[in-house]
Amino acid sequence: MKTTATSPKASDGLFHKDGVNYLLPFIMITTCFAMWGFANDVTNPMVQSFGKIFQISKFESSFVQVAFYLGYFAMAFPASLFIQRYSFKHGVLTGLALYAIGAFAFIPAKSTGVFWAFLPAYFVMTCGLSFLETSCNPFVYCMGSDATATRRLNLAQAFNPLGAITGAYIALTYVSTSLDPATSEQRLQLKQTAPLQFEAIKAHDLNVLVQPYLYIGVVVLVLLIAIYLTRMPSVGNTGEKKSLLTALRQLARERNYRNGVVAQFFYIGAQTVCWAYIIYYGMHVFHDMEGMDEQAAHAVTTNCYLFALALFAVGRFVCTYFMKYVKPGHLLFCLATAAIILLLGTIFVGGRVGLGCLVAVSGCMSLMFPTIYGIALNGLKENVKFGGAGLVMSILGGSVIPPIQAAVMDIGGEFAGISMINLSFLIPLFCFIVVAWYGRKAKL
Repeated sequence: MKTTATSPKASDGLFHKDGVNYLLPFIMITTCFAMWGFANDVTNPMVQSFGKIFQISKFESSFVQVAFYLGYFAMAFPASLFIQRYSFKHGVLTGLALYAIGAFAFIPAKSTGVFWAFLPAYFVMTCGLSFLETSCNPFVYCMGSDATATRRLNLAQAFNPLGAITGAYIALTYVSTSLDPATSEQRLQLKQTAPLQFEAIKAHDLNVLVQPYLYIGVVVLVLLIAIYLTRMPSVGNTGEKKSLLTALRQLARERNYRNGVVAQFFYIGAQTVCWAYIIYYGMHVFHDMEGMDEQAAHAVTTNCYLFALALFAVGRFVCTYFMKYVKPGHLLFCLATAAIILLLGTIFVGGRVGLGCLVAVSGCMSLMFPTIYGIALNGLKENVKFGGAGLVMSILGGSVIPPIQAAVMDIGGEFAGISMINLSFLIPLFCFIVVAWYGRKAKL
């Protein structure tokens, strides 16, 4: 009797729980992590492309990120209510459907030729991503033993940067190289003196810009059908259906969870600007400071950006391995501290060294999202779905922080001999201080 009672626990592991093997469902759901990684990092470089195509300021073009991350915030709790009523699988399918609809909405947005028409398409797409993250993160969290939950989540998240690298590569190589070769200065002059020629260039560039979204829309539909036809386990269901208000009251009493939401907000803000504005920083170094022509400077900066994402991807796998030996909170604290030191180099050293420091920050960020997520969900039990939704809502940081930093960069010039582009990175530096504080306080 004793052996029978303990045998399910003996089988618990990374992909097993109570004698059930979750490997195939884990693989299928992990594919979704790559899908939203693609969406995030095909979009980040587009911020500069939108600015160039429409000849708008950094602050105005940052509204791409506002719309993108606002969808996460708006849909997280509705998604949690949905998956509580139905299942994680239904949440994933709904997320993929909205993702595809948002991607295909780029067609009518392009036909208007107006920048602001693209923002609803981004918003709908990220409503789908919010459904996906609200469903997939806790789904993976529950696909094995509680003891390996954070490590399993890090493993699934390790495939996120593979999609991110693919998206960034397409945005920075195919899209950027296929745009009309006219420089920003030439476009601005055409906008003022030859508006019809400017509109023709803009129409050509928008045709190029929307293509990655249309292709990924097709891929997402194929994945939706594949997951629909795959039998998925019923995990994380306690049978208890509680109201959102009740769950929020219970979550509000969990200090570890509250702090995790705050840390995740600032981390996502820091990640967004460190990636989106690496292009601006690189262009400042190579074009403004060293006098490279715009296309050559953009090519070198593109390589820096892709290397940063590759470093992020490798870091995910390395950190997942070390998490077997080092507590997640300790790793989080150490890497956040390293990111702070590197950003000091980005701000005060500047030049190529400062750019190298900014690239290296990506290696430090590799474990942060899933680790904060896993630490914050620890001990929530039946509130894991609502808790996951709150952590997805905190992705709003990616909508709030970029316009602040963009506004600082738009000031231009220098302060105390330091470029305002460099000084703007004080904002993500502060964000990493918050992350380091959470890692230092973590009990896991």
